[in-house]
Amino acid sequence: MTTGCRELLKVLRYSQFHFLKYSTTKQMEKPIENSIRSKLAETFKPEVLDVINESYMHSVPKGSETHFKVVVVTEKFDSLPLIKRHRLVNETLQDELQNGVHALSIVAKTPKQWEESEGSVSKSPACRGGAGL
Repeated sequence: MTTGCRELLKVLRYSQFHFLKYSTTKQMEKPIENSIRSKLAETFKPEVLDVINESYMHSVPKGSETHFKVVVVTEKFDSLPLIKRHRLVNETLQDELQNGVHALSIVAKTPKQWEESEGSVSKSPACRGGAGL
């Protein structure tokens, strides 16, 4: 695949249009996910924002909103160490983390880091049952 094709796929995959696939009904069914998306978009004005509900990978009822992965790519992370980026995301989502969100995986990159990684995000590990195994 040519570099131009790869760039186009990245833009299509991670553009703001990616998030328009949800209908109004679907948005109403996902209040926590939508709150997370809204707060991160407002706070960081990211070039790339993805909010992935990973609750289905865990031992929770169907339709739960308890486990999330967020991908935030913004210039606001330039010159900040990773721990500071994570703290900023956690501070932004403090209400959600105190009210139902059990786990939050954070991918926080600068635009340059995102480009260098070719937009790749690691797959989350399988649930180990929460029994400290």
